[in-house]
Amino acid sequence: MRILLVDDEVRLADGVRRGLEAEGMVVDVAHDGLRGLALAEDHDYDVIVLDVMMPGMNGYRVCRELRAHGDATPVLFLTAKDGEWDEVEGLDTGGDDWMTKPFSSAVLVARLRALARRGGRERPALLEAGDLRLDPAARRVVRGDTEITLTAREMSVLDFLLRRRGEVVTKREVIANVWGEDFEGDPNIVEVYIGHLRRKIDRPFGRAALETVRGTGYRLSATGG
Repeated sequence: MRILLVDDEVRLADGVRRGLEAEGMVVDVAHDGLRGLALAEDHDYDVIVLDVMMPGMNGYRVCRELRAHGDATPVLFLTAKDGEWDEVEGLDTGGDDWMTKPFSSAVLVARLRALARRGGRERPALLEAGDLRLDPAARRVVRGDTEITLTAREMSVLDFLLRRRGEVVTKREVIANVWGEDFEGDPNIVEVYIGHLRRKIDRPFGRAALETVRGTGYRLSATGG
């Protein structure tokens, strides 16, 4: 699941980002409305989280601009304000849900997953490549009749590869979609997780679905290997 978090409170946003990443989500962060709007226009997100009071462009205006351009991505507003008028305005601009700071991380995660299931963009309920299947909502992976246990990050990598099955994806694309645009670590982390996945979804079954395309990136066979 890929989330856009737009909040000018840097420390709070960083804490929320780390909490969501621990749940296996990919999180891009912007600290003002204009940057948030630019990211939303350039990338596909499952849910957009908007603070209301921000410099440059407030959350209401960001949401209004997105809806005016036909972007139906679910929007959840975060704010320290708790008046009934604010909630009405947020929902009237096209928002889908509302949380007041401070909030429970567990409740935020549950709300985001519920909004993602409801969806704005049509997304496949089940991702398949031959007999390899991933259910994003249930967070369940099976090969044939065998259930496979993956970590949250492995699940995110496989989710991205299945959505692009049959295509060559670059290491940079994997990082941007799984670790986020702001990732500053070693890009070879992708190779590590590809290795983890091969040991779990391929080798025990005598398959070779995950292919390294030398000098370019990786490809997950559309037939499951």
